[in-house]
Amino acid sequence: MPADAVEVGRIADAWGIKGWFKVLPHSASPEALFSSRRWYLQPSERGARTFAGTCLLSIREAKDHSDSVVARADGVDDRTAAEALRGARVFVPRSSFPTPASDEYYWVDLIGLNVVNREGVALGEVRELLTTGPQTVLVIEDRAGVDKPVERMIPFVSAFVDTVNLAARRITVDWQPDY
Repeated sequence: MPADAVEVGRIADAWGIKGWFKVLPHSASPEALFSSRRWYLQPSERGARTFAGTCLLSIREAKDHSDSVVARADGVDDRTAAEALRGARVFVPRSSFPTPASDEYYWVDLIGLNVVNREGVALGEVRELLTTGPQTVLVIEDRAGVDKPVERMIPFVSAFVDTVNLAARRITVDWQPDY
């Protein structure tokens, strides 16, 4: 598996009788699944395991289908072979993701960045992001100088986020530590 592999979905089930399978993407915009022709599979963490280790699939075709993605791959030629992939976790190399537009970021790139306010006060590190409907929220964890980590939630919108500098691994926000 490549060092920059990112989990982007899970195989739900076989789709049809000709080896197609249905993938439930982790993102509402599954461009990473369409841009990569090499998917790395690992067995489900729970439930039945039909294979061990990591499998490499060469994807012949992938397309949108309702709220999921359907795909077919070399060597998966019938329903039985597709059913054997059920539950598998799908990874693609981060390097194969499409280039985001200006002021757009992949969540995987934001996790782990340090967050500071305009005054330079460290607020913590991005632990995860949440979708709340109208906006995304940064979940920040501050472990500095306390027994129990402090959790902050900052809306990831231009009213509060001034800059994102991926190279410096830093996000500058208009937010105070006591909010």
